[in-house]
Amino acid sequence: MSERQRLVDAQRLVVKVGSSSLTGASGGRLDIGRLRALVDLLAARRLGGRQVVLVSSGAIAAGLGPLGLRTRPRDLATQQAAASVGQGALITAYQQAFADHGLTVGQVLLTADDVTRRAHYTNARRTLEKLLDLGIMPIVNENDTVATQEIRFGDNDRLAALVAHLVHADALLLLSDVDALYDGPPSRGDARRIPRIGGEDDLRGVDVGGTGSHVGSGGMVTKVDAAAIANAAGITTVLTSAARAAEALTGGDVGTVFAPSARRRRSRQLWLAHATSVRGRLVVDAGAVRALVERRTSLLPAGVTEVHGTFSEGDAVDVCASEGAVVARGLVNYSSAELPIMLGRSTRDLARELGPAYEREVIHRDDLVLL
Repeated sequence: MSERQRLVDAQRLVVKVGSSSLTGASGGRLDIGRLRALVDLLAARRLGGRQVVLVSSGAIAAGLGPLGLRTRPRDLATQQAAASVGQGALITAYQQAFADHGLTVGQVLLTADDVTRRAHYTNARRTLEKLLDLGIMPIVNENDTVATQEIRFGDNDRLAALVAHLVHADALLLLSDVDALYDGPPSRGDARRIPRIGGEDDLRGVDVGGTGSHVGSGGMVTKVDAAAIANAAGITTVLTSAARAAEALTGGDVGTVFAPSARRRRSRQLWLAHATSVRGRLVVDAGAVRALVERRTSLLPAGVTEVHGTFSEGDAVDVCASEGAVVARGLVNYSSAELPIMLGRSTRDLARELGPAYEREVIHRDDLVLL
């Protein structure tokens, strides 16, 4: 089966649409015509017996017009105010459009904690699974009204990839205002569309920098990162514009397809690598790096040389070599306040001096993923 055919045949599909694809030329209000065109496509697929989860940006963009703003505000408080006003308009528009097809929608608002903390993560999965089982069309958005740093999460691209992993989707469709990944800025006359990305080597020399539209927060780099997350879970990803969604859904040679690698990470490894919010950083010596990478051992206090950041037991931290390269990520067994007195010491010595509770790894190998 071809990679594009996987999108066509997907029994469970996650579709992400960006703010710029749902707003008019001015960007300050929802373009109901564009929204309904997308809904018509997704409703037809749902009524054809397939399951669809829609991850939709647009709450902040929809709130700009009513607040008298022309562009996306930079300060957090105004972004949250715009999201508060716009989220109601966005979900109402979706409810009405899907209702015309006899379909019911369920709004699911998530913050980064809902996909980075394990208990929240599993609860979000149960909610989405139940909605799908009941025949409801889940519409997921980041909870921009209360989000802090998460409000700059990448225009929902990373969230969409994590949702695809969460619900064990067969494919992910990323819809943007750009119709594909190009080997240079699309505005450049000689830029060429890249039809397929089969791995990191295919991205060498490709400029994916730049920002998104004046109403969104993402850019091409967030979409490439999202595709990488989905691919690591074995999920085929297609990137194209909302205007070409119908062609993509019927297997047309449009956009860019990101092919998953043959080796997919286990669910917990993927969660540790991509769905955790890093709270700190541990610097380790060369011997610890070799033990982690070559022998896949746990991280012991004897190999840790520096502690950076403020974190609690159970938080995610990056494990770095002395020159700064990130080697691994894991869930730490001690807080940042406890660790400094433990550096360079054996667990046996620590247990003898501080008690048996300190005869533990800093990070157990089951809670560690190499990056």
